[in-house]
Amino acid sequence: HSAKGLEFRTVFLPGWEEGLFPHQRSLDESGNAGLEEERRLAYVGLTRARERARIFFAANRRVHNLWQSALPSRFIDELPPENIEVRTDQGLYGGGFQEGPSSFDRDYGTPGWQRMQSAVKAGRYQPAGNNRWRQHGHGQVINAQAELVTTNDPAATRFKVGERIFHQKFGYGTIAAADGNKLDVEFEKAG
Repeated sequence: HSAKGLEFRTVFLPGWEEGLFPHQRSLDESGNAGLEEERRLAYVGLTRARERARIFFAANRRVHNLWQSALPSRFIDELPPENIEVRTDQGLYGGGFQEGPSSFDRDYGTPGWQRMQSAVKAGRYQPAGNNRWRQHGHGQVINAQAELVTTNDPAATRFKVGERIFHQKFGYGTIAAADGNKLDVEFEKAG
């Protein structure tokens, strides 16, 4: 690079989902060093923007011809709250916003998710479908930007020690330990 930042007025950063960014292979093969390299790449992408960086993630993604639910990248939760503007398409994560607590609220009680809920209640929420791109006759843009990572509260986990589970890659296994959003699983075939 001849320049080290502020190269573009707006930078678009798609694919900020756990397992994709940071990529699961980086975490599996390099551990913390891999995570730090992925974090460095996030920083490089963000610092190319002079005015605005647009971060996108999908609630569901088709991988190897199978639909998979996705969680937003942990890197989103590391961004300063005062620099975050939340936009989401209604219907993302099961039907849009509703009054009262839901299991989604319990599982995703991070400051970013709470900030988005506050924006909705205060009338500062702007659905992504009502934007200039659509007003100029282009197709619908699904634009979701938020901090939605699972909480580390062990009481909030959906999984229990001793529970039998199925993993697409490793097959059946039994949960040996649960710590917040991290599980130790003894798989029958993978060890």
